[in-house]
Amino acid sequence: MPHNDDLAIFLDDFGLECKADGITAKGILDMPTQILSGDVILSTDYTLRALTTDFGALIAGKQIKVDGIAYKVREVQTVDDGKFCEIALQRT
Repeated sequence: MPHNDDLAIFLDDFGLECKADGITAKGILDMPTQILSGDVILSTDYTLRALTTDFGALIAGKQIKVDGIAYKVREVQTVDDGKFCEIALQRT
């Protein structure tokens, strides 16, 4: 079912400032997921949800700053009706 609400208002209320490729917009950073091998943390992945029109064209390897912290893009996927994308990130 498509979203009919103003998504920018939702992101303004709950989002953090994100900057990549000359674009500044809001996104919601989810709690990190840690990939473990025994007791050793191999990597920590983060997920950013943003408007596809803002950051849907990012590609793996690009850098994005979320709330002033640098991350590397691992993967970008659109979700639901395509208005939002989920960006898998790794902190640099």
